[in-house]
Amino acid sequence: MEVKLSSPDYRDCNSADAMDDFMKRISCYQSSYQPLDPDDTDRELSLIKVIDVGRRYLVNKVQDHIQSRIVYYLMNIHVQPRTIYLCRHGESEFNLKGKIGGDSGLSSRGKKFSIALNRFVQEQNLKDLKVWTSQLKRTIQTAEALDLPYEQWKALNEIDAGVCEEMTYDEIKEKYPEEFVLRDQDKYYYRYPSGESYQDLVQRLEPVIMELERQENVLVICHQAVMRCLLAYFLDKSAEEMPYLKCPLHTVLKLTPVAYGCRVESIFLNVEAVNTHRDKPEDAKKGPNTLMRRNSVTPLASPEPTKKPRINSFEEHVAAAAASAAHPVCGPQEVPAQLPGQNLNISHEQS
Repeated sequence: MEVKLSSPDYRDCNSADAMDDFMKRISCYQSSYQPLDPDDTDRELSLIKVIDVGRRYLVNKVQDHIQSRIVYYLMNIHVQPRTIYLCRHGESEFNLKGKIGGDSGLSSRGKKFSIALNRFVQEQNLKDLKVWTSQLKRTIQTAEALDLPYEQWKALNEIDAGVCEEMTYDEIKEKYPEEFVLRDQDKYYYRYPSGESYQDLVQRLEPVIMELERQENVLVICHQAVMRCLLAYFLDKSAEEMPYLKCPLHTVLKLTPVAYGCRVESIFLNVEAVNTHRDKPEDAKKGPNTLMRRNSVTPLASPEPTKKPRINSFEEHVAAAAASAAHPVCGPQEVPAQLPGQNLNISHEQS
């Protein structure tokens, strides 16, 4: 009934008329469409039939990874009424200093928020509420104030800022000016040197999102970038919007999945905190080639790696070898049995 009444086709229509019209639609479908027959005429087709919202599944000829992921997804979602609560940890010591990343503890106001969060959870009176945190100190300290067991997820850890960990934005701008500009050009795809991008974070959070689809009432105590990714999934936000979603400290977002969308309620728990949100710069423009690092082990800051050398990579060795070839010397040259960095790249591929 909720699906029918939430459909754009039945806006401003009473429930009886909507149901009557929908049943007429079913009759038209039955006269116009032919059911799939995986046992006979359609045995060569890839298909999945979901019967009575998960009572039974019929899967036929799943042929690749994407199709298997679709089957996995459809077998884990449900339509039971539930509520998902998202909030960040309480204000941390690094929040007060304007530093990103790290593993600092809660400030005095952050501890007050954890107590206020406990009161809020008790007022909600939810049965079998599950609490998830990251493995970082500030989310764990926030959860410890609750009179509930909690589960730590490594996948919920904050985005890895690599060489920029525990730095302020002003320090990053001064020490790594190129990186600072590149991140503003395309915040979703930009990957911190030796760290992660929002795109990496989305992939890391896939198991968490899948488990959220399976669960009923859950409170997720996480971090700003992580909360943005989870929020973007449930609100169907684009990759361009995601890195700039506002997720203030000491505020709980109550998500209620419904047919054709998700209702959101923002609840501030009356404990002041610093503002860690950074708006998209107005003069930020996407460059011709967004910086994409192959991995977080051998990053290159720019097309000219000599500007900011970090560690030897296979590409750097090849460039050096080419330069040596341009200036031949007398006598036999020793050929290395193994290229610098080769083991590192191979082990990364295998892992």
